[in-house]
Amino acid sequence: MVSTRTPRSRRRILWWVLGSIGALIVLAVVGVVIWSQVGVMAAEPEPLAEVRANPAIEVTDTDAGIVLAPTGESADVGLVYIPGAKVDPWAYAYKLSGLVADDGVTVVITKPWLNLAFFDLRPLSTFTDLAPDVDTWLVGGHSLGGVRACQLAVDADGLALFASYCANDLSDSGLPVISVSGSEDGLSTPEKIADARDVLPADAALHEIAGASHSSFGDYGPQPGDGTPTIDDDDMRDQLTELVGPFALDVSGG
Repeated sequence: MVSTRTPRSRRRILWWVLGSIGALIVLAVVGVVIWSQVGVMAAEPEPLAEVRANPAIEVTDTDAGIVLAPTGESADVGLVYIPGAKVDPWAYAYKLSGLVADDGVTVVITKPWLNLAFFDLRPLSTFTDLAPDVDTWLVGGHSLGGVRACQLAVDADGLALFASYCANDLSDSGLPVISVSGSEDGLSTPEKIADARDVLPADAALHEIAGASHSSFGDYGPQPGDGTPTIDDDDMRDQLTELVGPFALDVSGG
């Protein structure tokens, strides 16, 4: 059967199809943007105020990230820290403050695009450039931020996972790796951490903090699906410092 459509009508149909597809793409993008801004877990004000008031820590706020640096010192090692999904980057400042004040580690907490690390395609250098005097860099992160950190780890000197695990295989990378998890974590559960152990190097150091939940790694309040923590915030910060601080200094040769 011979088509009765003219070239003009076929062009109209083609433009209609293309326009419909374009409209769907625009709607999808707008939907993702709106979703990424709804339900962001805000930083609790008291722990953050304590960090800002600490004379041993110099806080610098940039568009790309928050830099926590030891006051008056040139740090030998830095940590690029990627937040979990839809968590305010400032919510991690207090739990990481011991690394800065006690161990002299410069910490750069990234500000992911759309509050989701998976959408942030910037290279690691975007964040290490915020502290150009640091020569040795670890990359790490919390929850989905840690998954993204695993993807950037090939450009770093070491990897630090906080209630997280890798989706890519780093077992033959030779990277120094530390993984810190919580016994009461209802999201990155101890079982999930154990199941992903084989993608880490054989000498990776795995530590489980008794009483810590998923949200214990930051200061943003309870999180749906999480367990109930039995550890207080000060003890959690101290244990993170005691575990990750020596690891960072060992990687730097300090």
